[in-house]
Amino acid sequence: MKISPSRRIPKRQHYEFQDSALGLVSTQSFPAIVGTADMMLKSAEVTLVGYEKIGGGYCTAVVRGKISDVRLAVEEGAKTAEKFGQLISHLVIPRPMPNLEAIFPIGSKLSEIAQQQRGYSRLSNNSIGLLETRGFPALVGASDAMLKAADVQLTSYEKIGSGLCTAIVRGSVSNVAVSIEAGMNEAERIGSLNAVMIIPRLLEDLEKTLPIASCWLEQRQPLPVLLPNKVGTEQLVELPEVVRVPLSIELED
Repeated sequence: MKISPSRRIPKRQHYEFQDSALGLVSTQSFPAIVGTADMMLKSAEVTLVGYEKIGGGYCTAVVRGKISDVRLAVEEGAKTAEKFGQLISHLVIPRPMPNLEAIFPIGSKLSEIAQQQRGYSRLSNNSIGLLETRGFPALVGASDAMLKAADVQLTSYEKIGSGLCTAIVRGSVSNVAVSIEAGMNEAERIGSLNAVMIIPRLLEDLEKTLPIASCWLEQRQPLPVLLPNKVGTEQLVELPEVVRVPLSIELED
């Protein structure tokens, strides 16, 4: 039986990124997923789209690139996560459909923006340290110990459910190593250390996806203020804008 032209199934339409693939690796620790993502970025020409956290400590890193590159990146990422004892699952999706990308947080637009900005961070000579505890008091205590032990900057913290929270510090490799060791001792004293990670050479792709605070004063808009003029009447003037300046706190010995 012949099928008339009007009844034939239409060919799949050509769409952007149809020759690319998505790669996903899942762990149950935030330091582990950051270390896994770092390995994926350094092992192949892929772009880190971001992370997805679904609660219970489960985190997934999502990368995009050519099919062969994504396969290599996911393979190396899975090996890294398994080495940490944190591998949950991994997946490669060749030629994902547009509807899949429109719904899940793996959109091609995010990847396109990240691809235009990829490269080494201007702070790539610095490193980051991640320390994960189960319970907020342990995190605060460990963070305090890290700041007192070495010249590092506490940039942010991340919560992923099941009581797991991660402090992120930045500084030179040696300072980060010293601070993480001090934080581990304090967290173990409290009894809630879960995982640690030190990344000595930070890629810009990785940095853009981390919850790292700028540690700068926010720039404010000019404020209208009524001031008396020479003849005693009031006039509307604008105060100058506040410029961004780095925050620095000096502690006395």
